[in-house]
Amino acid sequence: MARMARPGFCASTQKWAMATHTTSSDAAHASNASVPLAERIFTFTDAAALWFSLGVGLLVMQVGAYLRPGLSLPQAAGAIALGSLLGAGLLAWVAGIGSRHGLSSSALIGRTLGQRFAMLPVALNVVQLLGWTAFELVIMRDGTRTIVEQVFGARGAWVPVVATLAWGSLLLVLASGRMIGLVRRFVSRAAMPLIVASLLWLSYQFGLKAWQHGFAALWAQPGDGSMSLLAAVDLVIAMPVSWLPLVADYARYGRHAGATARGTWLGYAAANIWCYALGVLVISVSTADIDMLSTLLLAQGGLIALGFILVDEVDNAYGDVHSGAVSTNFLNGRWSIRRIGMTLVLLATAAALALPMHALEPFLLTLSSIFVPLFGVVVAQLAPGLPPQSNWRWGPMSVWLLGIGVFQLGTVWWPNWGSALPSLAFTLLAAGALRWREARAPAAA
Repeated sequence: MARMARPGFCASTQKWAMATHTTSSDAAHASNASVPLAERIFTFTDAAALWFSLGVGLLVMQVGAYLRPGLSLPQAAGAIALGSLLGAGLLAWVAGIGSRHGLSSSALIGRTLGQRFAMLPVALNVVQLLGWTAFELVIMRDGTRTIVEQVFGARGAWVPVVATLAWGSLLLVLASGRMIGLVRRFVSRAAMPLIVASLLWLSYQFGLKAWQHGFAALWAQPGDGSMSLLAAVDLVIAMPVSWLPLVADYARYGRHAGATARGTWLGYAAANIWCYALGVLVISVSTADIDMLSTLLLAQGGLIALGFILVDEVDNAYGDVHSGAVSTNFLNGRWSIRRIGMTLVLLATAAALALPMHALEPFLLTLSSIFVPLFGVVVAQLAPGLPPQSNWRWGPMSVWLLGIGVFQLGTVWWPNWGSALPSLAFTLLAAGALRWREARAPAAA
């Protein structure tokens, strides 16, 4: 993609990086410290723009395509709406807690499970975020390679290598800056109009194709039953809950907890619904057996729209990098967040070049599954208020481990019901009951 960019692209990148630098210390606050009230400057608009941008992605569209042909269009629409509203609601709930206390995701985990035991899930989070950063680079690489092949006919082995290094270099520039400036000056003001315009154009193009195919017939076409409605809801929820270990790293800079939660909920739910629905629409009107990227390129103006969406993928990768750095800082406070972030970019770029990331995707999804029950415990324990600090909190620790068991059993015993919702419901109820009992104990004493 960088080889195809306009002449001003590199200069614009430098301006983005300069805009993200400030005179404040390093690139962010220490992950274990509460952000001072005076420095919580994110507004409702900032939160909505950030999470709409993070919610848009080629991967989301590709996952949306999996809903067909198992479901009919009305069933897919219902699953997308319900799953997005529920998943984004949970994301917003955690964002509100992080904003209220000014604490990062790692710090919230520490207050829930105990500072010492929290090292385990936080370390696992660093591993998964490094993996997802590499995977995002692979997605951008594949998109760039498809564009280069379709437009210029170049198919050399050098194309994916150069594309990976180019996107990795851009990500390194952004990681060297300050997160707040990137969100407020680039995502909110510059990226949002381009992203929305790209989605509107692609929606118009494929909506027109659906109309030409006969939309009424497509709408009435039944699914083949290979996927249940609840399993589809579980698949839709997977995207927003994958951001649970990251959301408070940004929400802790929210000026007001309620506005931060509402902005997160609205921004992410809108993006998730739109991208899942677009994925379903694209696959429903596609007649050739080609991949999603090639199908998008075949649309009129698809090259420009896909290019803008690829650029937007950078902030998804940046989100993983920044939170990975915050989590690493929680593990060892002597390492600065900015330098950790730059190191993670280098490692992720090397992994994208050397490892079969598509083959490792199931491992990353399995690793991500442990955070669904974890944040059920976090919400239930911290929504009423912060518990006293402790190194080991055995009750919440036990509930989390049992929640992982419920999640894994769900994949075997009740696959048609999904796994995320049952494990989440279990941990919310069990950890909530535990918190209620803890709150009553001092009163009884």
